[in-house]
Amino acid sequence: MKYPIVIHKDLDSDFSVTIPDLPGCFSAGSTIDEAIDMAQEAAECHIEGLLIDSDPIPMPSNIEIYKDHSDFKDGIWAIVQIDISKLSLKSKRINITMPERLIKTVDLYAKRSGSSRSGLLSQAVTEYMSLHQ
Repeated sequence: MKYPIVIHKDLDSDFSVTIPDLPGCFSAGSTIDEAIDMAQEAAECHIEGLLIDSDPIPMPSNIEIYKDHSDFKDGIWAIVQIDISKLSLKSKRINITMPERLIKTVDLYAKRSGSSRSGLLSQAVTEYMSLHQ
């Protein structure tokens, strides 16, 4: 899941980061690179808390939705990618049945996107449930 972040810098302060799709999730860093790294960590912790509480995970939006919002004026936009299958929640092996053609399509898509079959299916299920709650 690719979440847009917006980075601001005020005089005599660190870079502050807002993650618009994750209300209440903020971060900061002394450099832009550090701010992005810290935003990644903050987003992972925030989403992990949502998973632990069985709360829905907000879907990431496109930057275009937020870019003209007054709160984000003059900000620097970046993306953090969160792989929810790699968060510290305990994983459990399951056995499912799917058409072979669909499995091949899933594997090809996962490979192209730099993910695994399990990671892609976890993300797809999470996104589906988030949209249908």
